[in-house]
Amino acid sequence: MMLKMELKNLLPILWFVLVSFDVVYAPECGTTGVFEPRGRFDINRRLLLSSLASNVSARGGYFNSSLGQAPDRVYALGMCIQGAEQEVCYNCIDLASSLLLSSCPNQVEGLAWTEKRIVCVVRYFNTSFFGLRKIEPHFPTSNPEDITSSLPEFNRVWEGLTSGMIANTTSPSSKSKYYAAEKAAVTASQTIYALMQCTPDLSLDDCRMCLKQSVSDFQSCCNGKKGGTMYRASCLFRWDLFPFAEAFSRFTLAPPAVTNTTTKKDRITISTAIFKGIVSSTVIIIILLLLGLGLFFYSRRKTYQGSSTTDITITRSLQYDFKAIEAATNKFSENNVIGRGGFGEVFKGVLNGTEVAIKRLSKASKQGAVEFKNEVVLVAKLHHRNLVRLLGFCLEGEEKILVYEFVPNKSLDYFLFDPVKQGELDWTKRYNIIQGITRGILYLHQDSRLTIIHRDLKASNILLDVNMNPKIADFGMARIFGIDQSGANTNRIAGTRGYMPPEYVMQGQFSAKSDVYSYGVLVLEIICGKNNRFVHQSDTTAENLVTYAWRLWRNDSPLELVDPTIFENCETEEVLRCIHIALLCVQRNPTDRPSLSTINMMLTNSSHILPDPQQPGFFYPNKSNQEQDGIESSLSTNKSSSQTINDVTITDLAPR
Repeated sequence: MMLKMELKNLLPILWFVLVSFDVVYAPECGTTGVFEPRGRFDINRRLLLSSLASNVSARGGYFNSSLGQAPDRVYALGMCIQGAEQEVCYNCIDLASSLLLSSCPNQVEGLAWTEKRIVCVVRYFNTSFFGLRKIEPHFPTSNPEDITSSLPEFNRVWEGLTSGMIANTTSPSSKSKYYAAEKAAVTASQTIYALMQCTPDLSLDDCRMCLKQSVSDFQSCCNGKKGGTMYRASCLFRWDLFPFAEAFSRFTLAPPAVTNTTTKKDRITISTAIFKGIVSSTVIIIILLLLGLGLFFYSRRKTYQGSSTTDITITRSLQYDFKAIEAATNKFSENNVIGRGGFGEVFKGVLNGTEVAIKRLSKASKQGAVEFKNEVVLVAKLHHRNLVRLLGFCLEGEEKILVYEFVPNKSLDYFLFDPVKQGELDWTKRYNIIQGITRGILYLHQDSRLTIIHRDLKASNILLDVNMNPKIADFGMARIFGIDQSGANTNRIAGTRGYMPPEYVMQGQFSAKSDVYSYGVLVLEIICGKNNRFVHQSDTTAENLVTYAWRLWRNDSPLELVDPTIFENCETEEVLRCIHIALLCVQRNPTDRPSLSTINMMLTNSSHILPDPQQPGFFYPNKSNQEQDGIESSLSTNKSSSQTINDVTITDLAPR
């Protein structure tokens, strides 16, 4: 009996824990069919779900798309609760997508609702379900604790609130169709908070029917409980007695009307209590203000003293001791070198039992210690499956060292440009690499807390993990932008010849579209298996990779670009689409180049119509294609060819 009572007392606590922290609900994997693991359907499913987080978060919380051709075509959608922060939405969708991939190994249908600070849903199927209402299955959860106030009065308020919300959510004239977050007071101390949302591909009638069914089902299963949730593939209904979403902070709520039965003595007592409460609150506010001012002036004083000790304490978890770095690399032994460039050297090492890549920056770097350390702390917060993770740093004297996760399969150029090893990269792997690079750069440009322009995208900066998935390296050190900053100018060109766009080489202007140009060159390299500096003889004139690809496109023979080692077994439509996208990325005018979010949509949605590409930058025309185009590129003048750019990266950690 005692145990039963203790469990009963624990139930409300368990419910609080459930609704207060990240919750993962068991996914529904469906029973309509199965597919062959690692087959074309599986590949399409993985590609589509892995890009879903970026697309949903970048498009206001909802995105649907399809990938592939029947019978291997996959349809998927993702939705976050309206108003969620972009990064929070990204994390929730990413969690739900990963959950489906791991929990539904070979089912052609999957559905997952998850909570990671907010509620989100991910769903996929082998036939189109967009715009179709799906009522079953449904997933109810409820607070195990019973309502203690008058249940008839509570139900009256609850039913009035939910019916009004359904009407507002599904009204053609409503400003917030498919979504509502409202609250209503039951007593002076008890308020009901409720939230409803449908997937916006539904008709309003289907949305209304889905929400009505959810409210009815909750009443049937859980009437009299202090809160609960009803999940369906097409809609969500949740309510509770506390504000569980940020949406409720926008509302003000008048207290319920109460009959005035107090006596004069009662009013005097209440007035005295109110007076005492006001005085107490005022005293507390004053004390808090004084404490706040004291802390403010104390921190200002420490800043003016120029002490770096405080900063080091804050970042201690990221900072490594120089002696530990020396030991990890056997005193920077030549045998441990795994890479060199204008930035310095990269060593393989072992720190705390973990293999790491240790980049020892050149002493020619002029970035100050404070700027270096602050930037490392910011970049270390970036987490994405297609970025090499920065684990920490070492700053001692003139030594500036970065510690990265170790990626075992070296870099993309190691395989791509080797006549023997390039055969290990079939089209499926290359297409997966293109998709991964796209997601990684999209995260840097748009989905992370910072806006980061890489400025040195190239094959040697794309590392490959044990499964040949791409991880972008050397990100974050080139230029971090403010939220409202879209571009900048520089007097020092940092990058690699062949990957840099004309406006950057000629005028020092760079922006996110600079990375788009480099991305386009990189995609052409992945398709043809040759470095962008390769020379192709056309008539009597040599062509670079961009010029060669453009000529083939204009001659309606773009497939001649494809690496012969993959030509026989490649997906022709995917290859042509990637060539088309690459040429859009290397267009001469930066404003003509698509953004990474648009590129991602072009790759994941085969029904998206692509515009015709215009002449690329650094186009070197020969006699025949001059006649064809009728113009000569102004960027192929002696001024352009006189630029001297190092073949390796010369990006360094310059103060912003």
